[in-house]
Amino acid sequence: MAKKKESTLINMLVALLVIAAVSGGVLGLVYGVTKDTIAEVDQKKNEAAIKAVLPLEGEITFKADTLKYNYEGVDLTFPCNLAFDANGNFKGAAVKTSESGFGGKIDMMVGFLADGTIKGTSVLSHSETPGLGANMTGKFKDQFIDKNPASYRLTVSKDGGDVDAITAATITSRAFSKAVDKAYKAFEANKAQFMNHKISPITKIMEGGLDK
Repeated sequence: MAKKKESTLINMLVALLVIAAVSGGVLGLVYGVTKDTIAEVDQKKNEAAIKAVLPLEGEITFKADTLKYNYEGVDLTFPCNLAFDANGNFKGAAVKTSESGFGGKIDMMVGFLADGTIKGTSVLSHSETPGLGANMTGKFKDQFIDKNPASYRLTVSKDGGDVDAITAATITSRAFSKAVDKAYKAFEANKAQFMNHKISPITKIMEGGLDK
């Protein structure tokens, strides 16, 4: 009868290292196989969000841009898409923004008209509580439409603002409002350059995706 191998600290460490190496290899393989699909899904989600927050009439062209802005002492970068009409006039922008909510990071897209009015908001991803914070994707977000933050205070009413918080989800409501506020202030800080922005080469939103 073979003698049972004695369990030692070294044996356990070796076993753990082998398991970790195999797990890491499997995860790496899965990532390699799925990364292009994930990137494509994210791109389509962004495109759909742009259309949702900037439903403008007529022939509109979009050009990808980046906004840099300091918010509460922190340097931030905001991906965005600038909208121009067929004559090259600036019409608005879809700004990607985020903020930490109750359950984790909330990623959003916010659309602004040229005068700063909020045209729409779209939640790209979140981990908020179903039935509570997750309700931000429903009627809650509609109260921001057609509001201009120059006069509409982007804080919840209990903090002295104009936003009606979601019942039992004040933290989520604050995070959503702050994410919109970040996007607005970045938009306003960079708006002057949008007015004189060159739109060639342009990126156009098409039914099949971004066609460059």
